[in-house]
Amino acid sequence: MPIVSDQSTQHGFAPLAIARIKGAQRANQIAIYLIYAAIIAFMVFGTIASIKAFHDNQLLYRLFFNLPYALIALTIPITIYDGLVIYRYRLSQPSMIALSIGVSTIILVGGLLFADTAWLGLASWLGVAFLFRANFKRFFNFLEAETEAEEDLTNEPATAEALQQAPKESSIDSNP
Repeated sequence: MPIVSDQSTQHGFAPLAIARIKGAQRANQIAIYLIYAAIIAFMVFGTIASIKAFHDNQLLYRLFFNLPYALIALTIPITIYDGLVIYRYRLSQPSMIALSIGVSTIILVGGLLFADTAWLGLASWLGVAFLFRANFKRFFNFLEAETEAEEDLTNEPATAEALQQAPKESSIDSNP
């Protein structure tokens, strides 16, 4: 197993850390796809269940009512993992991570205990996945900008030397 301190770093992040962050970003994308699937299932099965011929169909009602809840509930462990990765590598302020996960958890548990419903709590989990997507996007945009800045710095001395050489040559040619 390679030692992290022996590996070259990219802007202060070890390649292993960047790989873990990319893995969390992929997991977050799966959570977002599950959210989209929940919204589509809610619309499709809700529309079909509202047709008069299907009013008594219990299967369509269960799919309309429970499938979106189940799909969003599947995103909860994924977003908690993403939150831990974001917290570990300080991609966001810890208070923002605690606030987003904490409020969503309190609303979900409070709704289940006191209101006998989970819709508001699960709706708040929708926002957590999208917040984490923005964090990952900002991080990788930062890495890209830092790479471009380093490339500009490595190319800049060659350009400066060329500019210094150009006036000397022109001054020699202009004075016969």
